[in-house]
Amino acid sequence: MRVGNTVGFDTTIGEIMDSQTLMIIGITAAVCALVGVGIWIAVNQMRSRRLQQQFGPEYDRTVRQAKDRGLAEAELQNREERVKKYRIVPLSEHDRAHYNHDWDRVQNQFVDDPRGATTQADQLIFEVMERRGYPVNGFEQAAADLSVDYPSVVENYRAATAIAQRNRQGEAGTEDLRQALVYYRALFHELLQSPGGEPVRGATTRGDEGRRQQTFKNNRGGLRA
Repeated sequence: MRVGNTVGFDTTIGEIMDSQTLMIIGITAAVCALVGVGIWIAVNQMRSRRLQQQFGPEYDRTVRQAKDRGLAEAELQNREERVKKYRIVPLSEHDRAHYNHDWDRVQNQFVDDPRGATTQADQLIFEVMERRGYPVNGFEQAAADLSVDYPSVVENYRAATAIAQRNRQGEAGTEDLRQALVYYRALFHELLQSPGGEPVRGATTRGDEGRRQQTFKNNRGGLRA
């Protein structure tokens, strides 16, 4: 009889210990899951903040376009990875001087031929991009690639290209074309920057531009700042 009681007591103790063990395992698993979720949320928040800081307005634009934050952020990360594979090089002093001369010619052309000057500015941007090492496979990819290194001006580039498209269809007015050239100029000067972000030697400063633009004939559509 005593043996039976001892066996029953041992069984009860074992069941209690098993229950406690299962409870501890369950609590541990729940805590680990919560920690994992917390880490996942923190990592996503850090990624979002980094991308917002990196891309600025381009981040918001991509989110609106994708209608899903996760998809938008994946797209922006894909752009970063793609551009990392390019061999982006600074322009030589000779190339910088050459392109600055070309840009001056475009701005002067605007006085008498705003439509032609806008077309030339659009083509000049592609030429400089290609020279720097960006693959030029159409506007959309060009804008996406530029958004990685030049997020502050890429939206202006899109606006300028939209005006250039209207120009090709004969629908853009002189004031529209003037604004497009201002947008192109901002990106052009960014592309001519030296690797450390210093203004390139021989590049036209804003003060120089302002003084030169005052000589343009505004009543004939001259470029203004």
